[in-house]
Amino acid sequence: MMTRHCPSAVVSKHCGAFTLMELLVSIAVMAIIIFMVTQLMSNAEAVARTGNKHIDTDTQARIVLDRMAVDFAKMLKRTDIDYYIKAPIGYKNPKPHGKNQKLQSGQLGNDQIAFYSEVPGFYPSTGSQSPVSLVAYRIDNNPASATYLQLQRMGKGLLWNGVNNGTSSTSPYPIVFATGQIDNSCTNKCPCTATTGPWAGPWSAAICSDNTDPDGSYESIGPGVFRLEYYYLLKDGSITDSPRVTSAGVNWSPTDPVPLSAKLNAFSDVEAIAVVIAVIDPASRSLVFPTGALFNLMSDMADFKNAKGNGNPAKNIGDVENNWNSAVQSAAQTGTTSDGSAFPPAAAAAVRIYNRYFDVRTLPNI
Repeated sequence: MMTRHCPSAVVSKHCGAFTLMELLVSIAVMAIIIFMVTQLMSNAEAVARTGNKHIDTDTQARIVLDRMAVDFAKMLKRTDIDYYIKAPIGYKNPKPHGKNQKLQSGQLGNDQIAFYSEVPGFYPSTGSQSPVSLVAYRIDNNPASATYLQLQRMGKGLLWNGVNNGTSSTSPYPIVFATGQIDNSCTNKCPCTATTGPWAGPWSAAICSDNTDPDGSYESIGPGVFRLEYYYLLKDGSITDSPRVTSAGVNWSPTDPVPLSAKLNAFSDVEAIAVVIAVIDPASRSLVFPTGALFNLMSDMADFKNAKGNGNPAKNIGDVENNWNSAVQSAAQTGTTSDGSAFPPAAAAAVRIYNRYFDVRTLPNI
């Protein structure tokens, strides 16, 4: 076998080595391949991160809406009990709950609702437990609270009527078959002075968004839910922010002898209650909380009565949701809210809007 050797002084074209140009081309090709693989991995990581954020918000929304479905399905619909709901002027309408000066003019902020429901709750340590609870939903608007701008649910278990006749601020009340106890005439405090019965004391947190919960009956069930709005789908297919009244000339004055709840006709004209929530995942929330940016974005999400413009209420299903999505997309694109405050685009892009319709129709007597 013969072995060919390349001369040391003269480089032969038959030698088995790479030229400098070939090495440079190989390095360039390898760099391009590495760059492409790196970009692919980065894109996959970004997609996975976004997917995980959506899973977080989807999970929170499902838990909240499923819990509401149970509560609304068991809601007591009677004319001799009080509700704390959105209703025509003269009823016990929830007052503005947003207390920051950056709320847009005319906006009321997050909604609040309280009603009786046949579901278990947090009961007093002693006494005979009834199957009825006072259920309430609110967004905590107390900046000093650990659950600020989080959705809370009250499930205050009630005793059977007559088990305890105490009337102190800590007495465990049963369901109260009387209307007109909630007063909403004042603007500087909650509850108002004219509010009577348990609504003025142990149940006051059910009608006030920033009151403390003395009985510990509230729990945070939606730590990522920072915006809550609801409206009514009537049986004629229209939507409104107040239930249909029994007659056009009804007197909503609290002094009228006809009970206010009777004028709501026990929701007999309501097909469903629509609930809309805005949810942000924990990682994105940490970017904007507690700087106030999250409140500013919440302020840009219009109430039902302003969904089509100031003073122009929603007229079609989806108007509220579309308004909220527009506010979120604007913050994601510009990095600011409507008042010019900074809002991280990545956090805005992670906010998702959810809604669900809960059937509360009252079937006619057979």
